[in-house]
Amino acid sequence: MDTQNTPVHLRLWHRGFWLLAFANLLLTMAIYMLIILMGDWQQDVWGLPGSTQGCLMGAYGVGLFLLGPFCSWWVQRYRRNHVCLTAIAAVMAVIAAFWFMQLKYVSWHLQPWHFGALRLMLGATFGLAQMVLSSTLIIDVCESFQRTEANHSSAWFSRFALSLGPVLALVLVRLPLPVPYPHLATATLAAIALTAISALLIMMVPFPFRAPDDQLNHFSLDRFFLPSAWPLILNLLLVAAVAGFLLAIERNAMFYAMMMAGFFLALLAQRFVFADADLKSEPIAGLFLLVAALLIREQPVTQAAVFLAPVLLGVGFGLIGSRFLLFFIKLSRHCQRGTSQSTFFLTWEAGISIGLLMGYASPTKFFCISLTLTVAALAIYHFFTHNWYLHHKNR
Repeated sequence: MDTQNTPVHLRLWHRGFWLLAFANLLLTMAIYMLIILMGDWQQDVWGLPGSTQGCLMGAYGVGLFLLGPFCSWWVQRYRRNHVCLTAIAAVMAVIAAFWFMQLKYVSWHLQPWHFGALRLMLGATFGLAQMVLSSTLIIDVCESFQRTEANHSSAWFSRFALSLGPVLALVLVRLPLPVPYPHLATATLAAIALTAISALLIMMVPFPFRAPDDQLNHFSLDRFFLPSAWPLILNLLLVAAVAGFLLAIERNAMFYAMMMAGFFLALLAQRFVFADADLKSEPIAGLFLLVAALLIREQPVTQAAVFLAPVLLGVGFGLIGSRFLLFFIKLSRHCQRGTSQSTFFLTWEAGISIGLLMGYASPTKFFCISLTLTVAALAIYHFFTHNWYLHHKNR
């Protein structure tokens, strides 16, 4: 029987790994804060049709893929931590530009395409920073036998950012803060601060010098994308689109707090419920929990709908995201570990962008679209993806 036990090695959790894991958390929190802040702001300012708003927010997903082909060349030509820090500095510059846009949009006669360009640049810069951080820097500070666990553990920090970022944004927007700026601009400054702290944490970690390869290609899929994993990509896209849809329509801080509780339950379930279970059980259970959560959320306002639905969503997203990350790692060859990390990240964030587009274009159709996507993901995984993975995995 194929099982999915993942051992835990305490030696992994040294100072360098902790710093990079928290840097990953803070950077990703800032990006998910901006989904809430940017989405609400562009709705209020221009009053555009939902489809146009969705395209502007979804431009982030296109930007994610713009700089990836150059990632391998940059991290070999230059110091890899410097590449990551430069990308994070560019993320800070984009967020700062959005902050200025909030304060000056009337006097500067800003147009919607300016906002779309910012979303595009945000995707490009964050995509590069995250690809270098997750596929290179975190691996560099770990022993070879700990790298799978390091990738698995650090990804959980990004996963918690899916709930922590929106909670922080919604709390800051609603607090009566004694500052001379609008609350939205204050929350944007908090996102800039999180990004700056993330860069400082990375600067505190020493990285060994790596000699570049003899043959350097300026354009490469290495550390960028693994097209051979297309069934996993398709399945994960469907699930991530549901998460993106939620980010587009949900503006209740308690909802995201309860989703975070679901993430904690997913961690406990992996440790105690699915430790030696059949390999297929975890993704199937996660998808069934998503279906149950969507059905409960559709019911009239009750305690179950308010509290149980987001918890089940958190457990479902946690189980599926965590297991699919390990699928990507085990599908790749030895020299493709970084590429598998980047592919998982790009697939998840692209799915989020697709969900944002659908959420702004058709907010009233959340239940029908999300349930259809989840059931399709369940059917595809059960009847095709799982067996395909067993025949193609390399580890």
